[in-house]
Amino acid sequence: MSRRFNIAIAESEEELKKRLQTARLGSQKEKLQMLWWLKSGQVKEQQQIGERLGTDTSTVTRWLQKYRNGGLSSLLEIKKASGASRKISDDAIAALKHEIDRSFSNSCITTKKHTFWFSLT
Repeated sequence: MSRRFNIAIAESEEELKKRLQTARLGSQKEKLQMLWWLKSGQVKEQQQIGERLGTDTSTVTRWLQKYRNGGLSSLLEIKKASGASRKISDDAIAALKHEIDRSFSNSCITTKKHTFWFSLT
């Protein structure tokens, strides 16, 4: 059995419930659910939170630490990976688009299809 812990949750139960109902992302819903359970007194131990959410207690610990250090905005922050850099240069893409545009202008493809194709590139 894990030990009990104390955490001061600044948001009201009502505010957490409202944010939980309007949250769109599953990861944010889980975190808001955790805070709501704690605020409403439904859970007293990190292990209970992990069991209810189906996550490891180390994940719960990390979430609670984020909340303690930065509040709700820090807990719900979604960091986006920068991703790999483009392998084709901007000049090559511009040249390719120019060549395709020239090819399309010499054919009977409709403007709608032409616009659709460029939206994919």
